[in-house]
Amino acid sequence: MADIQGSYDDLFTAVPGALAALLDAGDAGGSVAVFVDGEPVVDVWGGFVDAGRTVPWQRDTVVNVYSVTKTMTALCALVLADRGELDLDAPVARYWPEFAAAGKEAVLVRHLLSHTAGLPDWDGPVEEIYDWASATARLVAQAPQWEPGSAAGYHSLTQGFLVGEVVWRVSGRSVGEFFADEIAGPLGADFHIGLGPEHDHRVALTVPPPGRDEDYTASAPGRGTAPTAGTALSVRDGNSVAWRRAQIPAASGFGNARSVALVQSVMACGGTTNGVSLLSQAGVDRAWVEQFSGEDRVLGMPVRWGLGYGLFGSTYGWGGWGGSLVMIEPAARLVVAYVTNQMREPAEDTRGLEIVMSAYDGITGMGLRA
Repeated sequence: MADIQGSYDDLFTAVPGALAALLDAGDAGGSVAVFVDGEPVVDVWGGFVDAGRTVPWQRDTVVNVYSVTKTMTALCALVLADRGELDLDAPVARYWPEFAAAGKEAVLVRHLLSHTAGLPDWDGPVEEIYDWASATARLVAQAPQWEPGSAAGYHSLTQGFLVGEVVWRVSGRSVGEFFADEIAGPLGADFHIGLGPEHDHRVALTVPPPGRDEDYTASAPGRGTAPTAGTALSVRDGNSVAWRRAQIPAASGFGNARSVALVQSVMACGGTTNGVSLLSQAGVDRAWVEQFSGEDRVLGMPVRWGLGYGLFGSTYGWGGWGGSLVMIEPAARLVVAYVTNQMREPAEDTRGLEIVMSAYDGITGMGLRA
């Protein structure tokens, strides 16, 4: 059985067992955290940071969590909205005047957060996503593919630039700087949107699915097509130094399960965790209001979108390319986070769900869930 490091409450022994089973099944490495009331009841890790299985995963190992980053970027916008600095029902052009080009006058800020803006496709070269001005200029020139708010299509890469530019226009700081100053810093969370060279030594690079190499590209769950038209991102891109240094707020966040769970505990605990208050209860509740329910045009499956989070009954959250996931259940003041450097084919990947289900054994034992 794989060696699992860290600590966990006795009620949650199923969680390290689930992580060990994934490693025994061939995964390289990963970490899991379960937070209740803003405190860790599980904080475990295991495996290796490299495909050759030579360097053990450490407590401070960080990994690219891909689209789990979207929940961090959304939190930045929600904080600004709760402070009264950002009106989510306002046209994006109120804050970003150039954005009104090409028929986008009716796109509202909430459309950006709910994948309903009609701008799901990245059609520029990969190199352009590393340059903020070029990336946002390309989006300014795009026309919506549908009437904003009338349909949803997963904005896999574009959402981060769209929301991030609004954050920049309102706060005067890049989304990475705002997140570091206003969220990660006060909480003491080891999560980064734009990773400095001082952290390179502790990055676990993404390992492609078995039988694949670094040219493996992203695909939508249940489909063989890329979730962004025109430009397919590869594992090689995600493992590059340029990717780590850039702020790609939909996909280039680096952290571990502990940091993901700590940040999102703000959303699980009414806006305040560990004595740090970032949102009011109303500000948290705003995120859970359904913005769209139906088939997502890009993912090709039914979804419910809130503001920056997927809605799944009474739980909320999102996953990332490669398997990382965060799940929030406010009724139990619970967050479950799983991060991994080991990809599997999306249609076959149930690891996040397995980890979440293992955590519910402990939640039932604590009397937090019927």
